[in-house]
Amino acid sequence: MKKKISINDIANQLGISITTVSFILNGRAKEKRISEALVKKVMDFVQEVNYKPSSLARSLRTGKTNTIGLLVEDISDPFFSAIARSIEANAYQNGYKIIYSSTGNDTEKARELIMMYRERHVDGYIIVPPEGIEDDIRSLIDSGRPVVQIDRYATGVEADYVVIDNERSAYTATQHLIDNGYKNVAFVTIDSKQPQMADRLLGYQKAIQANGLNAVVEEVAYESSIQAMQQLSGFLDKQPQLDAILFATNYLCVSGLKAMAARDHQMLQTMGIISFDDYELFELHTPSITSISQPTEQIAEHAINLLLTRLAQTDTDKTQHKIELATSFMLRRSSLSK
Repeated sequence: MKKKISINDIANQLGISITTVSFILNGRAKEKRISEALVKKVMDFVQEVNYKPSSLARSLRTGKTNTIGLLVEDISDPFFSAIARSIEANAYQNGYKIIYSSTGNDTEKARELIMMYRERHVDGYIIVPPEGIEDDIRSLIDSGRPVVQIDRYATGVEADYVVIDNERSAYTATQHLIDNGYKNVAFVTIDSKQPQMADRLLGYQKAIQANGLNAVVEEVAYESSIQAMQQLSGFLDKQPQLDAILFATNYLCVSGLKAMAARDHQMLQTMGIISFDDYELFELHTPSITSISQPTEQIAEHAINLLLTRLAQTDTDKTQHKIELATSFMLRRSSLSK
């Protein structure tokens, strides 16, 4: 096997010091007043022998790996995958690589992944935090590693975050159903204390209360689409008066649509339906499904810009940046008067 050339080999071949080669390869030749002729000599030789610097050695010298750790709930989910793609593209343009993983909303798994990222010395973190990792995020910040939270935030943690206006979005969607004549509107959500879910529930409750109607809330302990479908089928059996449902996530909406189709296909035509989070197949469904669409590109852009700003700072700015973005209401047939 051909031996990989090292910085020592370059120095020996050219008859100069290792320190001089290091300054040139790290872009510090001008700072150290190294002649342009010597810089050209070194760079020509590096190109000739196809020298590839060790990323580990470089990180030990500079204290940076130019990598960012991205933790999302589920990378296969269209919402999170869209955000991940945008973050990765933006990071790459700025000289950073992304390492990403799914937590499955599992606290222990999230902690293990954070530990793995710490061992790899990633420069910063973009995290969709599950419940219970508040101390882990604080530890990262205390160690000098910047953290930006997206989609939700860990309560009581002074870390930057980018979220959407969940309460207003849910209120507007619920009011839309009521304005279209629906009077028995349910809210189907997941069994979670996450702040974004609490805000969506609050928005629904405020709209119901403002119109003097009765709230009907179903919490699904989501484990699989089949389990959710079975639970929602039982829920529909117990609540025959319902004429509309606001689903707190798109995957709950998909399970709900399956439950309705299996129970009584006509229900899909008569039930008012809105999904929080859009999904590409909702437009093709019959009837097409009204949804609340989150601005994935804006979320990604704000998140990576916040993190890059933190990484470029030489001081320790403690100011917490809180960005809340508006959603778009994708009006389709499922929520209109029947």
